Amino acid sequence: MSHHVKQSWSFLCILLIATTAIAQNPWQAKNNPHAVATYENVGLYWTTQLAGTCSVTYKIAKSKTWQKGLDLVFDVRSKQYRGSIIDLLPDTTYEVKLSTSASSTKLKVTTRSDSFPIGKITTLPAGESSKAVVITESGTPEAYHLVTVPQGKNSTIDARNSFDHAIEINADYVIVRGVEIRNTKIHGIRIKEKRHNIVIENCHITFWGRMGGAISYGNTIGNYDSGIFAEDGTWNLTIQRNLINHPRGGSNDWETGHPAGPQGITVEQSEGGNVIRYNDIVSTEDHGFNDAIGGGSNYSNIGNMHRDSDIYGNLIRNVWDDAIEVEGSNMNVRIYNNYIHLFFAAIATASTTHGPIYMYRNVVGESRIGHENSNGGVFIKTGERDPYAGGRRYVFHNSIVQPQGVRDAFTGHSVSNIISRNNIFDVPGRLASNKETVSDSDYDYDYFSGRNKGVAKEENGINFYTTPSNTALFIPNYKLEFYPKTTVNSIKWGRYPHQFGDKEVMITDPVIQLKSPLIDGGARINGFNDNYTGEGPDLGAFERGKPAIEFGRRAYLKYDDGWCPWE
Repeated sequence: MSHHVKQSWSFLCILLIATTAIAQNPWQAKNNPHAVATYENVGLYWTTQLAGTCSVTYKIAKSKTWQKGLDLVFDVRSKQYRGSIIDLLPDTTYEVKLSTSASSTKLKVTTRSDSFPIGKITTLPAGESSKAVVITESGTPEAYHLVTVPQGKNSTIDARNSFDHAIEINADYVIVRGVEIRNTKIHGIRIKEKRHNIVIENCHITFWGRMGGAISYGNTIGNYDSGIFAEDGTWNLTIQRNLINHPRGGSNDWETGHPAGPQGITVEQSEGGNVIRYNDIVSTEDHGFNDAIGGGSNYSNIGNMHRDSDIYGNLIRNVWDDAIEVEGSNMNVRIYNNYIHLFFAAIATASTTHGPIYMYRNVVGESRIGHENSNGGVFIKTGERDPYAGGRRYVFHNSIVQPQGVRDAFTGHSVSNIISRNNIFDVPGRLASNKETVSDSDYDYDYFSGRNKGVAKEENGINFYTTPSNTALFIPNYKLEFYPKTTVNSIKWGRYPHQFGDKEVMITDPVIQLKSPLIDGGARINGFNDNYTGEGPDLGAFERGKPAIEFGRRAYLKYDDGWCPWE
């Protein structure tokens, strides 16, 4: 039972008394091979001597139908094959076969259930409250501690700038659901170090933090003030279907130095296993984020997501640096199905020390450097420095949307070990970096509208040079759907006769319409585009004839489902 206690702060808080829950850290597994599951994806690990390609097949345990996955990657440093199986069903057991030319092995893995068993329920006061909540009572794997609002009512915590965080979580197996938070000094919700199995869902966090601004001009407070902030060593965090919007301060842009200011979600040096999905992280240009999703540290063996984590289905807008920062180890990290608009760098991956990281079916819109500089930034920030280098990056089926999209597909930093396929890189600048530390990258079957390919060969690349950047490649719509158009305009160089009624006229460099080579023009990728329609996979995030990707906290919900108490 919760009760009020006096704290060192100058306010009262709700304190929920501590109990102990037994942690089952999946990275302490001794089995070889072993798997680490999230709700819809699985990371695979097999430590063995290199014996060439390691193929993957898998099936639902009760099924007779096997599917092929993408081959695992061998890391010579750890003598380990690693990789992911994607697009699985929650709470489902799968059988997996791993095979090389020398040996084979089998294992079973069950994906995590996203139906959480509830034990103790702590109900917050209805209406508006100016008291912080400190949660120190853990649940268990069989009985989560749910902190929520009264049935049919709303609970709003208005800090009135009198305390640092509206909710502090210092417990495990906790769910915070349906709460509205505003006007906190620093963070909306703070998760204490080494805490795990925490769910934050259907909350609204707004108007938090200090002012932020350019550090180069002396503004040294307010950086990383976050809607949700997780300290070092947390793991198995699920942050889903929240609205995180309109911080009180705002980040500076690149015209006044490296951006610094508020963030939507910050995870510091995690153990891994995190899922951040179907959130709206949005603001305005004058109250823009530093990063929407980020944390530290960039060049390390850990980083914010670290390993076995997913970021998908999020709607992100108004970011002056990285929309999604995933920098560090990046071991079986998957970033997909996100829509990103008004940003500088869409996905930051410096470094990817171990890998593999998978970035697929993301859609990015307008990019800009500053309030007064509309030049676009970059889709993927790369970069590595010894010893934080060498991990595999997979880049599949992403869509760059013009006009005013990014200038470059990848940054010019030193990089290695990128596999790029079936992307629409409609950019005026660079495709790949010119600085490759090791010549082991492979870019192919991408559409690229610019001129500077860098180290990318793109032997089967789709490039119609007569169609310049900013040409409309997608069917216009109002639902953030970007299916390739069936035809595109192009220029046929030379003089050709054209018939106009009963007259034949010679035309120099006429504009013609071509069947879009983006349709059916992609390469087959086991496990990533098996269900394509037509003669081959379409390039980009959307496959014609298949349901559209949905983004944000209302994705895949019916109109009368899933409305939050604060709505």
